[in-house]
Amino acid sequence: MFDLKNVSKKFGDLVAIDDLDLDVEGGRTTVFIGPSGCGKSTLIRVLMGLIPPDLGMVRFEGTEVNAETAPLLRRKMGYVIQGGGLFPHLTAGENAALMARFLGRPRAETAARLIELATLVQLPEDALGRYPAQISGGQRQRVALMRALMLDPDVLLLDEPFGALDPIVRYRLQTDLRDIFRELGKTVVMVTHDIAEAGFFGDLLVLLRDGQVIQKGPIEQLVHAPAEAYVDEFISAQRTLLDCLEEVPE
Repeated sequence: MFDLKNVSKKFGDLVAIDDLDLDVEGGRTTVFIGPSGCGKSTLIRVLMGLIPPDLGMVRFEGTEVNAETAPLLRRKMGYVIQGGGLFPHLTAGENAALMARFLGRPRAETAARLIELATLVQLPEDALGRYPAQISGGQRQRVALMRALMLDPDVLLLDEPFGALDPIVRYRLQTDLRDIFRELGKTVVMVTHDIAEAGFFGDLLVLLRDGQVIQKGPIEQLVHAPAEAYVDEFISAQRTLLDCLEEVPE
């Protein structure tokens, strides 16, 4: 799905991505994890062509992602950010249908797609006529997912999608979204700093530090066969994972 070769990105003297090689396979959920400043959010923006790399090449489905190709390629990508990123002057339905209307899709087709997606993400239909300030944080994030799914993209990219939610709403939305991903069979790329969340969603975890991949693999591998001391330190520092670790098979 994505192929990165020797990708580097700096912001002034800050190295965000450092000579990185990575393949993201289709049909799976890949989660980028790591502490703040490790480069994971920059990496997801580079995948989409929102930020150009200084060096190296990014390919999406075999096509190089660059300034010329990125606008069209992004129509095959659904993007969800922390907080949802909804426009406050548009209703939930208008936010979700934004790209479909921009591309001139038939109104009846768009309306039917809105109802289909509202059912999928378990958003009450009456919420579609409300503005973002009139619905809950969890509902705003469901609308953001509807907007990302509107064009039936080949891949979903989610950047800390649960970070602004309270624990109960976050738990419910995590469970619902994992079920949705499995039902749709989509390729998903997610960014989080929470190893438990990464393990809950991810088929493959990619642990980053200083813009480099320290270890990648399923959560069982990171927990029971850390590539270096930093991996064990990162996992052990997240005390909310302790109960989860007891359930991870040897």
